[in-house]
Amino acid sequence: EAHTVESGGGLVQAGGSLTLSCAASGFTFENSAVCWFRQAPGKEREGVSYIGTSDLTTYYADSVKGRFTISKDYAKNTVYLRMNSLKPEDTAVYYCAATSSPSGASTWPEDWRYHYWGQGTQVTVSS
Repeated sequence: EAHTVESGGGLVQAGGSLTLSCAASGFTFENSAVCWFRQAPGKEREGVSYIGTSDLTTYYADSVKGRFTISKDYAKNTVYLRMNSLKPEDTAVYYCAATSSPSGASTWPEDWRYHYWGQGTQVTVSS
C-alpha cells in the first residue's frame, strides 16, 4: 500500500532549526501535491505547508509563514520542510500527506483531500 515516510524530527531548543523529510513509498511526488500537517496534544490536526504538483505552488499557515520552507527534490523523491526560529508552540507530531489532485489557496489544509499518509515524526521545542 502506498504511503509516506517522515523523518527528521527531534528535540530542539526554541530558536533552533530542524529539517523534516518525507519520502514516498509506492508512488512518486512528481505528480503529487504534498502537505505537511501537525497535531499537538489535545488539539486538532492542522495544515502547516503545501507544495503543488508540477507548478510547485506553495502555501503556508500564518503561524509558520516566514519561518518554514517547503521544497521538493524529484531526484530523491523527497519533500522537505525546513523549520527555522522554532517556538515551543511548534511542538507536535508532524505528518506528510500526498494527493494526485492539486488544491487551492483555501482548500489545501483540508486533510480529507490527501490519500497517502505516514506515521508522523515528533518535533519537540523546549523553551
